[in-house]
Amino acid sequence: MCGILGIVSNHDVAAQLYDGLTVLQHRGQDAAGIATVDGTKLRVHKGNGLVSDVFDEAAMLTLQGRIGIGHCRYPTAGSAGSDEAQPFYVNSPFGIALAHNGNLINTDALRQEVFEQDRRNVNTESDSEVLLNVFAHELDMQRGLTAEAAFKAVEGVHRRCVGGYAVITAVLGLGLVAFRDPNGIRPLVLGKRVSDGQDQYAIASESVALDILGFERVRDVQPGEAIVVTARGELHARMCAAPRQHAPCIFEYVYFARPDSMMDDISVHKARMRMGQKLGEKILRLMPEHDIDTVIPIPDTSRDAALEIANVLSVKYREGFIKNRYVGRTFIMPGQGERAKSVRRKLNPIPLEFKNRVVLLVDDSIVRGTTSKQIVQMARDAGARKVYLASAAPPVRFPNIYGIDMPSVDELVAHGRSDEEVQTLLGCDWLIYQDLSDLEEAVSGPKQRIEHFDSSCFNGQYVTGIEPGYFERIGQLRSDEAKKTRRAG
Repeated sequence: MCGILGIVSNHDVAAQLYDGLTVLQHRGQDAAGIATVDGTKLRVHKGNGLVSDVFDEAAMLTLQGRIGIGHCRYPTAGSAGSDEAQPFYVNSPFGIALAHNGNLINTDALRQEVFEQDRRNVNTESDSEVLLNVFAHELDMQRGLTAEAAFKAVEGVHRRCVGGYAVITAVLGLGLVAFRDPNGIRPLVLGKRVSDGQDQYAIASESVALDILGFERVRDVQPGEAIVVTARGELHARMCAAPRQHAPCIFEYVYFARPDSMMDDISVHKARMRMGQKLGEKILRLMPEHDIDTVIPIPDTSRDAALEIANVLSVKYREGFIKNRYVGRTFIMPGQGERAKSVRRKLNPIPLEFKNRVVLLVDDSIVRGTTSKQIVQMARDAGARKVYLASAAPPVRFPNIYGIDMPSVDELVAHGRSDEEVQTLLGCDWLIYQDLSDLEEAVSGPKQRIEHFDSSCFNGQYVTGIEPGYFERIGQLRSDEAKKTRRAG
């Protein structure tokens, strides 16, 4: 999962891209980069670390130009090195920089095509660089540089690429070209503002980046749609793929997106509140005479759900853990050992909220279970009489293959285990999961804007389909042992 942002303005955009990336930082903490169009040159600066680590005053001064894109990265199957920091760029044709959020599932075949058929070389293991070269080749085939040529190139990308992808490119001599995969798995939002009588546009992973920069959210980029914004601020849009089932990734709403974001016309905040209401109602059905004294969220993503659960159960909601804001999200830490150490550095309990109480801990989801097990033990050590654990999402039993670094199935605590077996492993007195139907209904909301979601990590149903042997390959790439070996190399 990554954060992407693109801006066309009548002023230099580097500082705005920097500010926008800081509010997308939750989407990736491994690397960051910015590319700007300065006349006939692409200015690129990128590196490992947080946005504030990668860009200093000297770097920002080099990023001149009124068109630019930014990226903050967290790694999936690739390496964690700076060679895979984005944006990537190619010099032919014209000069193109690309920022990508998502994951292609036919990368191996595409890589061979790009080399043998398109006569292009890919220098990294990143599927994003493969995607860039596919787009560059398709644009080169158009023998021109117009919005029409860009749309034709995106049509070619959709024909060849399979997976979840939201993409923003900066093309020398044209402007921004942005597009979203035909199933709309990964989010992409369009914003607009007017300055000095000129239209300015921004495109981002989440609407929160538009908010901080003063852009009004216009709409979501539609699945299969391409947006071209020229250097003069002219906007062109076209559907570039045949209609397919719209199925946004439901895990965006469960965990990744900020609660103050709107994606696919759905408020993340309200979706999480409805998750809590649904789960609270399930708890009452299963344990109408419950003995819960206090509902305590595991910060931060579960707060909205936990508060609604407390309301439904008519019990006290309390903040029982203090979070160290200077430790990153443990879900995306590069390795089990690092994640385990991070939990103790990240959270510290308030004993007064646990002592002699039956507490219901609420988390957004349970993936590997290592973090949950430690937090349950922390609650016991703080004096809790009983520790119940509620997950606002169903059991994660399958990998996510569209851009979220869920590990191989062997590292998923719920894979191949019953809820009771997971409860024993985590050491809690009672474990309750959200039902998938309730989760999908909660995210879609009363207006039922979205009829289908990519819920593959819960039900194993992949909207694009998968080829035989795919899971074995990603298991080899995504396991903690494989990542440890790559880092050592």
